[in-house]
Amino acid sequence: MMLVAHLSAPAAMLLSVGWLPFLGPLLVWLFYRERSAAVRTAAAGAFNFNLTMTIASVLTWISVFVTFGIGLIWAVPIWVVLFIVQIWVHVRGALAASRGEVYSYPLQIRLLS
Repeated sequence: MMLVAHLSAPAAMLLSVGWLPFLGPLLVWLFYRERSAAVRTAAAGAFNFNLTMTIASVLTWISVFVTFGIGLIWAVPIWVVLFIVQIWVHVRGALAASRGEVYSYPLQIRLLS
């Protein structure tokens, strides 16, 4: 289930066009947090990281609207970097989970634990 927690986020990100990457890890956390401390930690980390990335993306959208589209010049590179970071971090988390290790996500607002 640790592997599912890590890989459900990119799957949800692709299926929801980037708006719900935290949903998969949240569901894993809700249903499996009592069964295993490792699964709880992995799912909470994935959720926290994706929530942080979603907030960053939404703030970038807000800045585009506030500047009447002028901010789009620098917003597109930010979204590309956020996407690459999300994929890279989830692949590293999935590889750690496949070895039975718990991956600690960087850049996360710790909401779940």
